Amino acid sequence: MSSAPIEIHVIADSTGDTAARVARAAQAQFVQHPTRIMRHPRIATADGLRAVFESIKGDGGKGVAIFSTLVDDGLRALVTEMCESRGVAHADLLAPAITALEQASGDVAERVPARPVGTDPDYFKRIAAMEYAVKNDDGQFPEGLRDADIVLIGVSRTGKTPLSMYLGYLGYKTANVPLVRGIAPPPGLFEVPRWKIVALTIDPQRLATIRGRRVRALGGRARGRDGYAELNRIYDELEEVGAIHKRLGCPVIDTTSLALEEAAGRVIDLVDDRRRAASGEHLGHTVKPEENR
Repeated sequence: MSSAPIEIHVIADSTGDTAARVARAAQAQFVQHPTRIMRHPRIATADGLRAVFESIKGDGGKGVAIFSTLVDDGLRALVTEMCESRGVAHADLLAPAITALEQASGDVAERVPARPVGTDPDYFKRIAAMEYAVKNDDGQFPEGLRDADIVLIGVSRTGKTPLSMYLGYLGYKTANVPLVRGIAPPPGLFEVPRWKIVALTIDPQRLATIRGRRVRALGGRARGRDGYAELNRIYDELEEVGAIHKRLGCPVIDTTSLALEEAAGRVIDLVDDRRRAASGEHLGHTVKPEENR
């Protein structure tokens, strides 16, 4: 059964970041459909809006959806009118939220286009965490491990770097330390509270495939390590690294089939639970940084 592609057109009076995030979250539930998100930012006039619709292709509206975040009543009405006339699916993302706040406050929204959203209380914390993740990527700054909220360990190509960067974006200062066969881990790793450490692993055959692509991308150079992409060596490498996991007493997450967001959620839950257990806290719900945004 073939799956039709979807074009999501984001129409906004500012950057379109809000609608684009919602669009990505929604399209994740339609993985069988190839999806393309197209932004049309800073739309401030009716002529600009009409030009957007003239550029949108589609067979009677099929395969096209409009996500809009416009505060001007005239432009919002025009989007609705043009979508209805063309049979195009439309989600007005701001109208229900603004209406709800008007009802709650008893006031009328000012409806100022492109007004800056501002920064939430965790903004600077997340910036610092992202800077920390960059500085402490791939074991570059072992002295910084003592300041980490989370420490990821694992062999090469298990997804440590993208996961640490994403956790940094969520506000967790995350270091990642590569474990290399035949090379002792940095001594500072064994001084980190064990509840902060999470190991990543991956299916050996999948790892061999990923590393093989990496070697080919480097023109066949195996990065100075014999057997870097050879399956039999990978089995030996994972077994040796598994012994380090046991010495550290850390949980292990298999990233073979995990999306980045799911892997991050598992890491956060593990670290939170182990921290509470280590401190004797009640294992109740903890508000995580991403829930404050």
